[in-house]
Amino acid sequence: MPLKSDIIIDAGKFDPANNPARVNKFNEAIIRMFSSAVDWYEVGAAKYRQMQWAGETGFPIPLISPQGINITIPSRESGRDIPCRVIYPTSRATGEDRKKSKGSILHFHGGGWTLGDERSQDAFLQTFADAGDLAVMSVGYRLAPEDPFPKAPEDCMDAAEYLVKNSERDYGGPLEFIGGESAGAHLTLTTIFQLLKLYPDFKLSGLLLSCGCYDITHLPQFLHMLNAPVLPQKQTLRFMDGFLPNMSLKQKKEPSVSPFYEDLSKLRGRLPSALFTCGTEDPLLDDTVLMATRWMMAGGEAIVKIYTGAPHGFILFPPEVLEEARICLLDTKTYIQERLAAAS
Repeated sequence: MPLKSDIIIDAGKFDPANNPARVNKFNEAIIRMFSSAVDWYEVGAAKYRQMQWAGETGFPIPLISPQGINITIPSRESGRDIPCRVIYPTSRATGEDRKKSKGSILHFHGGGWTLGDERSQDAFLQTFADAGDLAVMSVGYRLAPEDPFPKAPEDCMDAAEYLVKNSERDYGGPLEFIGGESAGAHLTLTTIFQLLKLYPDFKLSGLLLSCGCYDITHLPQFLHMLNAPVLPQKQTLRFMDGFLPNMSLKQKKEPSVSPFYEDLSKLRGRLPSALFTCGTEDPLLDDTVLMATRWMMAGGEAIVKIYTGAPHGFILFPPEVLEEARICLLDTKTYIQERLAAAS
């Protein structure tokens, strides 16, 4: 009997020859759109954010859900609040009924720690709210370059502590999930590691980690993929420079900056279940594969779903436009429901 590997990879998932032709066409169209659109660093981050909501970037204006409300929560700094947006399940239309949700999901938006806000993903987050009858609180954390590291992680941690203490009162049940996309997935890991250290008895149903950046010092796929759809290398480096100005390589390898370097052995037996999702045409693919592998090595449950040919942030594209987005949303919905069922 031949010797078998203890780690098995389905290489076919990663072979570009297996990219669906329609996804290749989609990626080519995205590259054309980005090449003709203005880059945020050309006009400045603040101006570009205004342009996003004015529909002046070449991309659709984010849809606002009637199921969402704007709130603020206190920050660690006296006199400063953190803007948040709460998306309630579609089935819960009234104020009193909304307090009978079954708990909450904490969400951190993507955008390279520079773009986006708590209002920019209503339609996307509605799927998660409806999947588990949970209120989703998206955090308007402070953005670079005006507010570089550690401002965003501080706001995210403040929001997490708020829900640990108040989710039962405000949303009918405990904080069940924390998640985000891209920079939001990075902030999810920096937050959960802080929570696990600060609250030894804290339990979470799961993490929702989509196309995250976990090693700010760059893994091979990022270095080799210069002109990736959605996230070309030049733009990513600009994001990182704004978020981590004048930071040395050694500093960037600190776990508070690059969660890939967290000592997971100290959290063995306490890591929550995690859903890792990523497309193969994403320069951050190695971040997902290697972080998930380390998660499993430390005894955590990691469910890794790879979407052949999909670009960075694909889960945020309309599901009627990109089939991989539809499938990933369905996978995430299934994960939420299965984890809640396991906890009941």
